[in-house]
Amino acid sequence: MPRLIALNKPCGVICQFTPEAGHPALSEYVDVPAVYPAGRLDTDSEGLLLLTDHGPWQARIAEPRFKLAKTYWAQVEGAPKASALAQLAVGLVLNDGPTLPCDVRQVSPPAWLWPRDPPIRQRREIPTAWLELVLREGRNRQVRRMTAAIGHPTLRLIRTAIGPWQLGDLQPGQWREEQWPARL
Repeated sequence: MPRLIALNKPCGVICQFTPEAGHPALSEYVDVPAVYPAGRLDTDSEGLLLLTDHGPWQARIAEPRFKLAKTYWAQVEGAPKASALAQLAVGLVLNDGPTLPCDVRQVSPPAWLWPRDPPIRQRREIPTAWLELVLREGRNRQVRRMTAAIGHPTLRLIRTAIGPWQLGDLQPGQWREEQWPARL
């Protein structure tokens, strides 16, 4: 029976099973043989990472051609105006080409948020805001590059969902078994 695991990847952990450059690896959190990440999450990003031992599932989750929605919560520097959010929604031109349109909205700071280790930098005179973004592509550091392009750099980034799978109440470093949905 194929396995599918949802992990809340902590900040600073690399998306591989072998430690590298002083960063902890997935092997410190998931002791399940023969599972591999279905996609990536930057070392300095947190949140939902799916792992599987089934190649077709890995491809369905990770390959860009399937455009599986991925939901992120980004804490950004400053307070974006509606016009800046509209730029994100219709798509931006980044150095590697135009992005697809995305769903974006400003949200209240999440009540479920755990402390980050290490903490983000805070500037007393510059406020922060939280955005929820739903992307259907997955370029390298895409959310961070998009928010920077509108003048609001990302300070903290948490992936909360991949398609039908939700982070839920998993705390950093915790994982659980998931089911493959009947339709995806």
